[in-house]
Amino acid sequence: MGLMHNLKAKLAPAKDKVSDFAQRHEEQVHHGLDKAARAVDHRTKGKYSDKIHTGTGKAKGAMGRLAHKDDGTATGSSTPPPDAPPPTT
Repeated sequence: MGLMHNLKAKLAPAKDKVSDFAQRHEEQVHHGLDKAARAVDHRTKGKYSDKIHTGTGKAKGAMGRLAHKDDGTATGSSTPPPDAPPPTT
């Protein structure tokens, strides 16, 4: 328990900072994720569109859990994030 307890104690402030950032800049991060997804989809000529869409959805879901962990809206379940429209090329 010693090593893991020490690690958790040292990482707790960083987790709080990330959560605070997520709460304040959620829309900007989502916009950046969409922009990156469009760029990658364009460069791969749509070959990996479904995988890019899935990854973007998971990243947005994780961001949402981080942003809303303190306000009681996070469920803590492992349900997938809602479907988002695929990135446009």
